Amino acid sequence: MDFTEVYGQTGNLVYFSPGAHFILSAAEDTLIIRRTDTLQITRTWSIGLPSETVIIASHSKPHGIAPSHSQWISQAGWSCDSEYILAASAKRGVVHVFKLRDEDWNARIETGAEGLVKAEWAPDGRHILCFSEWGLRVTIWSLLTASATYIQFPIHPDRGYAFRADARYFVLAERHKSKDTVGVYDASSNFRLVRHFPSPTTNLSSLALSPSGNYLAVWESILEYKLHILSLTGDVQGTFTPIPDPGFGIRHAVWHPTGMFIAVGGWDDKIHILDSLTWSAASTLSLSSRIPSGIVLWREPTDWLESTQGRGFISYERLRGPQSISIRRVDLTRPNQRSGAVQLEWNKTGTLLLVRYENVPTLVHIYDFPTPSEPFVPRLRCVLQHQKAVLSARWNPVRKGNLAICCGTQSIYTWSDEWEGEDGEEEDMAECIGVPTNMKYETRDIRWAPDGKGLVLMDKDTFCCAFEVEDNVIS
Repeated sequence: MDFTEVYGQTGNLVYFSPGAHFILSAAEDTLIIRRTDTLQITRTWSIGLPSETVIIASHSKPHGIAPSHSQWISQAGWSCDSEYILAASAKRGVVHVFKLRDEDWNARIETGAEGLVKAEWAPDGRHILCFSEWGLRVTIWSLLTASATYIQFPIHPDRGYAFRADARYFVLAERHKSKDTVGVYDASSNFRLVRHFPSPTTNLSSLALSPSGNYLAVWESILEYKLHILSLTGDVQGTFTPIPDPGFGIRHAVWHPTGMFIAVGGWDDKIHILDSLTWSAASTLSLSSRIPSGIVLWREPTDWLESTQGRGFISYERLRGPQSISIRRVDLTRPNQRSGAVQLEWNKTGTLLLVRYENVPTLVHIYDFPTPSEPFVPRLRCVLQHQKAVLSARWNPVRKGNLAICCGTQSIYTWSDEWEGEDGEEEDMAECIGVPTNMKYETRDIRWAPDGKGLVLMDKDTFCCAFEVEDNVIS
């Protein structure tokens, strides 16, 4: 891998453009656009001082001069076609919009007394969703007509809504008269209400829309392990509660890319795979302190960063045969449990399932998932063990068997099933890769480029990029 220089950033707001040609970053109140191939700055905009902008919406009195920290960018993002860039300051309740090809064009949304918690693009890249404070409403602003659509009482601004894969429908969890409800809105008709029906939940925690858009999974809060499958007309297709009841609720539920299965993980170190025919558990994966023979344990070498001075790469130690791992004991009588599945994520094709359990924070489990033509027997494929707790693990968005991991050290870790062995067949390989810099650098988060050829590595207030070296490129 080739690494770039280290650049400053704030708020971990560093994103590749959808076409992977540009990189957006925020530094306090300044938005910076760089070319991916050279990392040279092509555009900069500041939102700190008032400017002559096109005001899309303003129902409030002018803001007074705010402290400098409150002017910092809190959210940023690209439109789907890389034409527009959004930069929001939640403390000021202001959203700025800029145009990549016209440095002088800009627009501003002021949310007023209702405040701003979150702002993000709709999938069409011409509407902006603004969630107000206290769950009062979500306002959907159009860049084309400068008009707004208001939807009252959304439950969760971070996990209580979803767009269908074709971006046609917007599904929102709402709470009216102390009861959970679900609204379905037609995004192609100015977010017109299409369906509104009660949710079977008493305290909805989150929702997930299937890739086909036919089914909606909703589940209860931490106090109850219960997941409901609904159609978009509100009909209950199935309800799942494991037996015996684990006592705590669901942490994550993730649909298989085909929509035929949904993986459900709670606080009990078990992953239930539900099928779309019966909505019952077709298989259950459990965390065990013993790794059976035949399963590879990849272990990070001791002190490899010191021996390589952070400027090389080295393979994990590959251990076969029965191995034991240490599982942190959990006291179920105490609050703020650190157990269960903290991350569930399918790879691009749905043939691999990544699981991170919070009570074994240094481990990453990878499960093999059969294709439709194979017998349905999901199994543990391998375990990656690190010296420090894993902070982020992300699948490559293009290549089916390529994983990147970071642990807050001056390095990244990769696992791939595309390595070519001596006999010419593909085999697994796990490597530790140092970040070559003379300054202290701790990789706390990673993001793939949309084309799967590069990574953004983020520290607390800096970032750098890593790109794969093309074999056919002649220097």
